[in-house]
Amino acid sequence: MTEVVDRTFSSRLDCHYLLQAADRVDSDTPLVVALHGFGMNAEVMLRLTAKLFDTEPVIVSLQGPYPFFLSTSKWEVGYGWITNRYPAESIRLHHDMVSYVLDETGREFGIPPSRRLLVGFSQPVGLNYRYVATYPGRVGGVIGICGGLPGDWDTGVYQKISAAVLHLARRQDEIYPPQVTEQYAVRLRRRASDVEVHLIEGGHQMPSEGRQIVEPWMRRVLA
Repeated sequence: MTEVVDRTFSSRLDCHYLLQAADRVDSDTPLVVALHGFGMNAEVMLRLTAKLFDTEPVIVSLQGPYPFFLSTSKWEVGYGWITNRYPAESIRLHHDMVSYVLDETGREFGIPPSRRLLVGFSQPVGLNYRYVATYPGRVGGVIGICGGLPGDWDTGVYQKISAAVLHLARRQDEIYPPQVTEQYAVRLRRRASDVEVHLIEGGHQMPSEGRQIVEPWMRRVLA
């Protein structure tokens, strides 16, 4: 049979994000970079992320680079971050996108890395943990909500995480059930020294009571 060769080339990709600036930006204002879950979009994640904070932050809601139709009967489009097909390329793109918005927006508003937070819901949570373990010092904290850990978390070559880690899991989560997430505190501490893990009621969705946990944690880690 004739040999089939898999070849690659690079092409330009326009990436999108929404920026919501705080009414007042000073030395206490945090920068929050938020990544939505699979099939969601930047608009939805911006609205949900804003509800997590009493202290008004500058929020960047980054949109996943891979669009797809959510159904064959409607023209609604959702976005994703990674699949098991060429995952290394998606990981590299995620790193590039997050680094860009952290640096660009941080410079624009004069917010240093120590006051920057990386937030993810569901699919990008593992990608975000991989990012902060690859590039320590880029953010002061990382928040994972209803997500997982990288597949090579226990065996991969990572650096010590300098950021504080807050992970919110849910008891009725059908994708990341308690029997899995209850091990996260121990596993996260293999890479990070400041780890909080909360298991709260509810299914696989952003918790409406998340502010009660996020706000005091943020005041502590960004003091």
